[in-house]
Amino acid sequence: MGFRFRKLLKIMPGVWLNLSKSGTSLSLGGKGLTFNIGKKGTRATVGLPGSGLSYSTYEPHAEPGTTNGKNGRNLILWAMVIACLVALAVLAH
Repeated sequence: MGFRFRKLLKIMPGVWLNLSKSGTSLSLGGKGLTFNIGKKGTRATVGLPGSGLSYSTYEPHAEPGTTNGKNGRNLILWAMVIACLVALAVLAH
């Protein structure tokens, strides 16, 4: 068993910067729906708050110079991330 380090910095409501020994990532969303974008890939998690039930998908970033046929899904995921950021910005005002 090894030591772990993790620090969360809240940038604005629904947006966190995650710092750990293995790197930095950005989390968007909150209870029920969260996107995490890191150096290795993107994770989307949907859950029922308070129930302990959740579903998570992980999409590794493509290697430079290769295509993995998942560009359409990546585009949809980024569109959802942008929509969440816009919604959070509107709710913050």
